[in-house]
Amino acid sequence: MNNIPKVKLGLISVSRDCFPASLSESRRAAVAKAYGDIYECKVTVENETDMLKALEDVNKAGVNALVVFLGNFGPETPEVMLAQKFDGPTMFAAAAEESGDTLVDGRGDAYCGMLNCSYNLGLRNIKAFIPEYPVGTAKDIAGMIAEFVPVARALIGVSKLKIITFGPRPQDFLACNAPIKQLFDIGVEIQENSELDLLVAFNARKGDPRIQGVIDDMTAELGKGCNMAGVLPRLAQFELTLMDWAEANKGSREYVVFASKCWPAFQTEFGFVPCYVNSRLASRGIPVACETDIYGALSEYIGTCVTGQPVTLLDINNSVPADMYESEVKGKTAYTHRDVFMGFHCGNTPICHLKDAELSYQRIMKRLLEPDSEPDITRGTLEGDIKEGKITFYRVQGAAEGGLTAYIAHGEVLPVATRSFGGIGVFAIPEMGRFYRHVLIADRYPHHGAVAFGHAGKALFDVFTYLGVGKISCNQPASLPYRTENPFS
Repeated sequence: MNNIPKVKLGLISVSRDCFPASLSESRRAAVAKAYGDIYECKVTVENETDMLKALEDVNKAGVNALVVFLGNFGPETPEVMLAQKFDGPTMFAAAAEESGDTLVDGRGDAYCGMLNCSYNLGLRNIKAFIPEYPVGTAKDIAGMIAEFVPVARALIGVSKLKIITFGPRPQDFLACNAPIKQLFDIGVEIQENSELDLLVAFNARKGDPRIQGVIDDMTAELGKGCNMAGVLPRLAQFELTLMDWAEANKGSREYVVFASKCWPAFQTEFGFVPCYVNSRLASRGIPVACETDIYGALSEYIGTCVTGQPVTLLDINNSVPADMYESEVKGKTAYTHRDVFMGFHCGNTPICHLKDAELSYQRIMKRLLEPDSEPDITRGTLEGDIKEGKITFYRVQGAAEGGLTAYIAHGEVLPVATRSFGGIGVFAIPEMGRFYRHVLIADRYPHHGAVAFGHAGKALFDVFTYLGVGKISCNQPASLPYRTENPFS
């Protein structure tokens, strides 16, 4: 994927001047050896002058994510200034004592130093990644660094991201509201455009000699699912339009995602639905959120950075019929009927996540636009049941009242045939019924949720925390009631 950052880690050790610097240095070397792929800065920071030298060193090395290691108690001010002045995410961790035989001249007290470090970070309003238990041996800290990498990748990506939109939210999709100040607050840039701008750019690429190459690639990707091949020239032309727009409009940014209005005028003016193109861009790490869902696009991009894999955006769509639950789920899993639901979208899910994917048409739009004819302008969806496996359903949202909120829930796609259309799957999330009522409804989330394939909640939680999301909700067990849950129910 070319649209997500490559993390280059740097390791700086700090030392309080009344402790031997050699202790911090030897422990730093052990961490570097245990992790492997990390730039080890040989400047040990004891004061502000050392801090400036160390920053110069890691910047020259191209480091974009920093690990500040308290090999002993550490100097409170210089160590937090490293995070303050470094242009990228910073992690703090501290050394554990190695042996009961070295607790006189070999004791570092970094366990104590982390407390003062965190206090000083707070005094200066400096954001930092602090692991769940940030004190450990070299091997332990290597594991913490491995957990930091996907978080750092997402934070770097967000800081260099531009969201490009086309068209306002559709009339009846006010739930996808997008107050943009919260984007600027976390360093995201946005470029809002008219659908007419996109149409002009699309028409300008009619007859583009590159179209045939894209058609050939689409045909090969679809394989036996290449139905309705007659729409491929239009889809290929549109894909080139988006890719050219991204390249021409990045400006000062390195990464781009889209949020596009895809109905109701899109079909009549462009002559297709864009779902399959959206899926192809998502496969390359360039999510295209439907219905101009700006925070959906941001959520997808964060998940792409965290997992390094394509994600999708789905409607939390419909209940699973009782007869389906009885025959396909009950007794085969521990999930109750309220734990399961169907996640659906017209056809934007990357082909790698679908079973027996095929190019098709948007049935809901056809009822409205082509009720009595063969599908033409409603062609362009990518349909198939979503493959079974672990998932994370999540979203970060700019609240209408201000600030950011988010939710994260681990679950899975069940191996149940949906018997329906679109890109769709039967999802199961423990205690989904309560989560649906007391998070999604109570906190007024829209129907769109991002889906990462795999359990990525830990990293997503850390990313949202670092970004300053005010409220992060998860699916709580029955033993832990929600604040809004009626205790007499």
